Amino acid sequence: MSLHFEVPQDKIPSVGQRSFLKIGEQAFLLFNVDHHLYVIEDQCPHQGASFFSGKLDGCTIQCPAHGLRFNLTDGCMVNSALLKLKTCAVEHKDERVYIVLDSEVQA
Repeated sequence: MSLHFEVPQDKIPSVGQRSFLKIGEQAFLLFNVDHHLYVIEDQCPHQGASFFSGKLDGCTIQCPAHGLRFNLTDGCMVNSALLKLKTCAVEHKDERVYIVLDSEVQA
């Protein structure tokens, strides 16, 4: 079962920007890349660092702690399948934006 979290309008980032969202006890980042929204859990699978200050290059985010790079579209580490970010789907309905969460996230 999945849950839908409505993103407040003031948290929807402009193109090329990101915003931090706290949903329950989990932290997420919402990215706007060329008018397409991507959501990742704000925790590097390597050692748990935040991606908020990471370098964004297209759909690739670089961990500021150790430089590992991940694709926002599928969460996979660039050039490796060893590590993967938790990603969430984004849905648009009636001019609203929703993040689709796994049922283990308590919104």
